[in-house]
Amino acid sequence: MIRKLFWPMMLLLLGGVPMAAEETADDDRPDNDVQQIEAEVAAYVEAFNAKDAAALAQHWSERGVYVRPSDGARLVGREAIQKEFATTFADRPDAVLAVKVETIRFVTSEVAIEEGTALVTSAPDTIPSRTDYTAVHVKRDGEWQIDSIRETQLPESDDSASDRLAELAWLVGDWNDQSPDASLETKVTWTKNKTFLSYSFKISTSNVDELEGTQIVGWDPVLKVIRSWMFDSEGGFGEGVWSRDGDRWLVKFQQILADGRTASSTNVYTQVDADTFTWQSIGREVDGEFLPNVAAVTLVRKAAAVSSEAETK
Repeated sequence: MIRKLFWPMMLLLLGGVPMAAEETADDDRPDNDVQQIEAEVAAYVEAFNAKDAAALAQHWSERGVYVRPSDGARLVGREAIQKEFATTFADRPDAVLAVKVETIRFVTSEVAIEEGTALVTSAPDTIPSRTDYTAVHVKRDGEWQIDSIRETQLPESDDSASDRLAELAWLVGDWNDQSPDASLETKVTWTKNKTFLSYSFKISTSNVDELEGTQIVGWDPVLKVIRSWMFDSEGGFGEGVWSRDGDRWLVKFQQILADGRTASSTNVYTQVDADTFTWQSIGREVDGEFLPNVAAVTLVRKAAAVSSEAETK
């Protein structure tokens, strides 16, 4: 009974990472240049979300120029840019950056222009900040660096489902957990227009029949919360309400089991890095009977797991 409750609850696995460029204007450019710029963008976002102003500044050229969207002020050089973002992180420690790259165009062999949209989210009750940006990348000593970024503030919207769910975009992908007594596979994807997150999951254990299921996560514009709905192959279903607590997400989950009993728990998701997060279930109860907490489980993005295995061979 405990195992049958544990596994369905464990599989609320949703969840930036910046998106790869959707197009490049110069198809003759070496793939390596495009990949290097995409990797640079990904590392920049990772440094921002880690609140590491020093690491973020290193992605800029020595005389890089950042034009602040709020007042048009020009910040020149790594030192000024590092100081600016250190202040930003101190003022907004819960800020999370997600980037969508639209185009990468190569002006010369050593200059590229990247255009896209940036979204910065903070506490659940605040309105996300959205900007269109243009970034100029320069290649020096074989490495691409940011030479300038200019942003244009976009109209704010507190009811945009895609904006609200952007905070969970880091969970999109294929994830895997190989515990000693079970194997878990799940695939998380966006629906059209990024209005919902959808995933399918499959669990195999030596003691229980294989379990499959689906969950949908979306923004409730009436209650102003992120909600989720889960359905499993045994006939159980449940509903959760998501809230952010620093670098963790807490999900208050209510479930009806296949045999009619009611269950509840609080599930905790903590992002470790771009390819790893932990999940834990606490405050678990079935028909008024409390169950032990579930220890934190580590899940790894499949591509990262395969790469790690290859390096050890």
